Amino acid sequence: MPDMTATLDITREVCPMTYVRTKLKLESLPTGTLLEVLLKGEEPLKNVPRSARDEGHEVVSLEPRADGTHRLLVRKQGK
Repeated sequence: MPDMTATLDITREVCPMTYVRTKLKLESLPTGTLLEVLLKGEEPLKNVPRSARDEGHEVVSLEPRADGTHRLLVRKQGK
């Protein structure tokens, strides 16, 4: 089965809403879905990947983008 992908842009959010929005989006997706999260700023860059890992999801990649934001890919894991 190919990867299903969803996108969430949290570049205008501030902590703790950055991970709250990410968590709610992950909860709405089927297990195995790849979620692309666009984020900006030091706190979200540190906290969102860590929180996703802490909840058992797989952080696939974290890449800087030319516009100063970052692209985080998280695969939802089942619980």
